[in-house]
Amino acid sequence: MDYEITPEEVKTKLDACELTLLDVREPWEFETAHMAGARLIPMGDVPSRAHQELDPEDHIVVICHHGVRSMNVTAWLRQQGFEKAQSMRGGIDAWSRQVDGKVPVY
Repeated sequence: MDYEITPEEVKTKLDACELTLLDVREPWEFETAHMAGARLIPMGDVPSRAHQELDPEDHIVVICHHGVRSMNVTAWLRQQGFEKAQSMRGGIDAWSRQVDGKVPVY
């Protein structure tokens, strides 16, 4: 499984209820713009919360603003045994521009 997934692929899988969205931005960013159904765990909290709050068997798509933090978290999750973790390429910014224009760009 690739480390990245495109926003369009995420849309298809979301419509089929086939993934868990993990938003690793800060709370103020999440309040500014977020994807429906996303679970917020800020990047700094992931190491202490991942094993309690996430299922290693789930397909987890990690999102952030532009895709850098989400790629770092994806790599860490993979090392921890979350083999189906992927980072959404371009982050919520790409989601807003390419998939859902109702999500604010910031």
